[in-house]
Amino acid sequence: MEVRDYASAVQALNTLQSNFSAVEAIRKQGPGWNERALPEMRAWVRRMGYEPSDFDKLNLIHVAGTKGKGSTSTFISSILAQYLPSKLSIHAERLPTSVGLYTSPHLRFVRERIKIDNRPIPEDLFAKLFWDVWDRLEATRPTDDTVYARSADGKPVYFHYLTLMAFHCYMQEKVGSAVIECGIGGEYDTTNILERPLTTGVTSLGIDHEAMLGNTLESIAWHKGGIFKQNIPAFTVPQPTAALQVLHERAQERGTMLQVVQEYDALKSVNLGLQGDFQRVNASLAVAMCAAHLSRLGYSNMPDPTDSAAPLPVEFRSGLEKARLGGRCDIRLDVKVENLRWYIDGGHTLESIEMAGRWFAQARRETEAQLRILIFNQQTRDAPALARRLFATLASAIRTAAPFKHAIFCTNTTYQDGGYKPDLVSINTSRQDVDSLKVQRELASAYDTIDPLATVHVVGTIEEGVARARSIATESSQDTDVLVTGSLHLVGGLIEVLEAGFEGTDKAHA
Repeated sequence: MEVRDYASAVQALNTLQSNFSAVEAIRKQGPGWNERALPEMRAWVRRMGYEPSDFDKLNLIHVAGTKGKGSTSTFISSILAQYLPSKLSIHAERLPTSVGLYTSPHLRFVRERIKIDNRPIPEDLFAKLFWDVWDRLEATRPTDDTVYARSADGKPVYFHYLTLMAFHCYMQEKVGSAVIECGIGGEYDTTNILERPLTTGVTSLGIDHEAMLGNTLESIAWHKGGIFKQNIPAFTVPQPTAALQVLHERAQERGTMLQVVQEYDALKSVNLGLQGDFQRVNASLAVAMCAAHLSRLGYSNMPDPTDSAAPLPVEFRSGLEKARLGGRCDIRLDVKVENLRWYIDGGHTLESIEMAGRWFAQARRETEAQLRILIFNQQTRDAPALARRLFATLASAIRTAAPFKHAIFCTNTTYQDGGYKPDLVSINTSRQDVDSLKVQRELASAYDTIDPLATVHVVGTIEEGVARARSIATESSQDTDVLVTGSLHLVGGLIEVLEAGFEGTDKAHA
């Protein structure tokens, strides 16, 4: 009898990943390569038994952007959770009592991507949904020669499949509102089959995914603004002038008005659940979008999205303070080495790396006897450029020519003996580069030039990187702070190593 549990679902899901050669072929096609993604996604949805318009009943919020879209989506979900499960509106009789949140990537478990009431769906529900989607697609295989550009053995590729699962989950579980984060871009993103969300928003923009979105802020803004819909409230945060102009043009094309949200004064007295001064920008966007969203659902006494001096209701404050998102400005005490503290951030663009550096400079312990260690990887972008930006940021903020005593470069492979746990398997990078430590050796060479005072280490796995940092801290009598950044895949594997054997406790958290 076929086993259809969570483990088998994850194993089957991993077969839908695009391998390295397929990813490279897509990149070479340049911006706009995925114009067929939306027609194909609509076809997948119909084969599932839905029409895209069916998802309108989920009271959708759609979020795009380069930086902070995961944080903003998390803030939104946390705020909504303070209202929908217990509060009444004039339309409350038709509002179910839960909030869906679909984000990517995940850190430790793939089911982190599909949350209800800010908790990953359980393993048994994930398995049920996965195999339900699988069977529906098997039962509706085309009889003609229909070819999907992004498919694997007749199924949508990894992210597309998870998007189908999320929509199916939220329909089956009858969530009251669903917060949907774009994957890449907006205009052609798989999530953009949504027809009538209640609110849309674009977070801070930066250069990322150039092969798919273009290498200018204007091109990237064009893609992100593709989620705007006619007469649907649209929000963004202050952006570079050229990018903001494109966003306004896109809003006008789509028949809506774009509102630029300024930082709310009231946030100065709110202890945000996500650390970092820059989170106030994301929190402000979340406040404005929630205010518009809840107003459209019939709630009253909402803060004015256009007034940065507006007071925040206690529910908004509570939601912002309760928000949690692992791997972003995340501080953890080591469970094995008393004098070791981890500072974890998944920043992976030039701008987000700089923000991570500033956060570390502010959050680190300032003691006379202090040792600072860097653990870094970035497998697919210009990793040396990111390392240089991080060094420059920290050298300036900490006011030292040598911000790290040790710099450890590793791959995203989790374990020395076991490789990856199934949830963390990734086949879209060059296996040869990973096995030969090509990128890590290039990083080490570049960093040695940047900071000749640092001791540089190259190791093959995250587990070895953690062990090396622990060994250095143990041999030293100094307080040791380790900054881990450059990749969410690195951060996810690191948290897996740190928390292995400690599930169900909060011993690992500061």
